Amino acid sequence: MGIRKRHVNEFPTPYTCTAAIREGGMETKLSMVLMGFGNIMHKQKIKGLIYLAVEVAYVVFMVLNGIRFLSMLGTLGTVEQKEVWDEVNQIYTYTKGDQSVLILLYGVATILVTILMIWAWRGALKSAYKAECLDREGRHVNSFVEDVKALLHENLHRLLMTPPMVFIFALTILPLIFMICMAFTNYSKIDNHLMLFEWVGLDNFRALFDSNSILGSTFWSVLAWTIVWAFFATFSNYIFGMILSIVINRKETRAKGFWRFCFVLSCAVPMFVSLLIMRTMLQPEGAVNVLLRNLGLIAQDASLPFFTDPMWARVTVIVINIWVGVPYTLLQLTGVLQNIPGELYEAAKVDGANAVQIFFKITLPYMLYVTTPYLITTFTGNVNNFNIIYLLSGGDPVTDLSSTAGSTDLLVTWLYKLTIDKQYYNIGAVIGILTFIILAIAALLTYRNSKSYKEEGGF
Repeated sequence: MGIRKRHVNEFPTPYTCTAAIREGGMETKLSMVLMGFGNIMHKQKIKGLIYLAVEVAYVVFMVLNGIRFLSMLGTLGTVEQKEVWDEVNQIYTYTKGDQSVLILLYGVATILVTILMIWAWRGALKSAYKAECLDREGRHVNSFVEDVKALLHENLHRLLMTPPMVFIFALTILPLIFMICMAFTNYSKIDNHLMLFEWVGLDNFRALFDSNSILGSTFWSVLAWTIVWAFFATFSNYIFGMILSIVINRKETRAKGFWRFCFVLSCAVPMFVSLLIMRTMLQPEGAVNVLLRNLGLIAQDASLPFFTDPMWARVTVIVINIWVGVPYTLLQLTGVLQNIPGELYEAAKVDGANAVQIFFKITLPYMLYVTTPYLITTFTGNVNNFNIIYLLSGGDPVTDLSSTAGSTDLLVTWLYKLTIDKQYYNIGAVIGILTFIILAIAALLTYRNSKSYKEEGGF
């Protein structure tokens, strides 16, 4: 057998940074220092000048501010704001001190800008090497106008994805890293660490995990209730929504559209309006207690403690969540039921299966297979269900005055109180990180061990 001769363009040259450093010419290697130099030397002057302008802008930024921001990131500031008595005007004035929040924010932003600059540097080096290879082989080197036209055709994905990536970096990644860094500082109202704070390592995590402290005991109790709440809020809605959808979807049920309309009507009312109305009705002097007194079901001087007793409050928020959430589950499961092949039911009946066997062998497995991702997202949403708890009970009742959380507070509502009311920003950041880690691991493990993932396309 003869060896087939490889065509020149069959295996294109890999335009990578490693190849550029090893095999590139002097002009390409100089592009590592002067971005765009290689493009300028190979018929891409405008593109090279743009790369060079980006480098100059970064260097100017680092010289004027960036190096100072990074140097202060280690201490987060040392100069305190001081109160000075002005003898002339007979007033107190305040000297300008370091603001650790701004130092941390600017430092993190500088690091992200540097990462973006490294990404741009890699792109400039690969572009210079590509231009050199094309020019050396006598092939066509795109002009700036041709590169712009390419962005509107074969490279349109780069043009469309660049603005979203910029906004993700600025509005998501930067605040996220800033919050993570905050968890390792003493940024709080304690000892007036709002203006000037410092790094404390893992002290905040140790304090939160210490079950012997007030903060630690509160964390573990709130975490336990959050898991209990998420479990019942998720599966109670799912079970009742399943029952309703099965009953309405039966062949014997008439006016199916009317019954669905009745249950889904509550979705037309904004949820926060419904929750505030329910909160008002369930107060000690609300409509429900007044009605029960008038009917003689409770004493005239008594009231059912819907939001004043810890156990009552927890049961109340779960029950109201069922009323609010079942219509959405009904819509989800109705679509699933209508897509189960009718031949499966007919074959099961021919084989002598009863209604219970059909449900557990056909209906339930099919519904769980399809709705497992929905259950995972619902559970995650209930862990962070701020609206239900905050608008209904506000986290109350508070049974321990030394605690910063109430009996119905979830991690997310407790985090809100710690940051907005108490100004314990460092502890709030720790809780946010732990919530994310717990949810991410639980959701990933649950989904990867479900049939929806292992047997994709099985039904």
